[in-house]
Amino acid sequence: MIKVMFICHGNICRSPMAEFILRDMVKKKNISDEFVIASCATSREEIWGGVGNPVYPPAREELAKHGISCKGKRAVQLKKSDYDDYDLLLCMDNTNLRNAKRIVGDDPDDKLKLLLDFAGGGSIADPWYFGNFDRTYADIVRGCTGLLKELGY
Repeated sequence: MIKVMFICHGNICRSPMAEFILRDMVKKKNISDEFVIASCATSREEIWGGVGNPVYPPAREELAKHGISCKGKRAVQLKKSDYDDYDLLLCMDNTNLRNAKRIVGDDPDDKLKLLLDFAGGGSIADPWYFGNFDRTYADIVRGCTGLLKELGY
C-alpha cells in the first residue's frame, strides 16, 4: 500500500485537484487498491469552526471537464502525525514545502517533496491568483504521471 498526501496552502484548489486526479489515474489502471490518496492544507484559512470549505468552484469545474468528481471533499489541515501515516507528502510549491516542514518537523525519511520533482522539477502555480485552472490541471497530470512512473506503474 502506497500512501500519498498532497499539500497546498488552503486545500481548496491544487492539492484536492491532485488528490482526485491521481485517484482517477490509479482507478483507470486498476490499481486503486494499492493506494491511499489524500490532500490537506498548511494553513487554516479555509477551515472555519472545525469545518473545511469545499473545493473551490473553478477547480471543481476543471476536474468535471475531465470526468472527475471531488464531491464531498472539504479542506483539512496537515497534522504532525501525517508524516508517520503517509509514505509521500507532495507539495505544490516551495512555500508549501517550507510550511509543511514547520508542521511535521524534520524529514528523516525524505518523504517531503514537490510533486513536480517527478516531472522535471518546478512548482505548480496557484490558480487562486492567476485563474488558469487548465494549466494547473495539466501540471498536476504531468506530476502524477511522473510519480506513477517513478513508482513503477
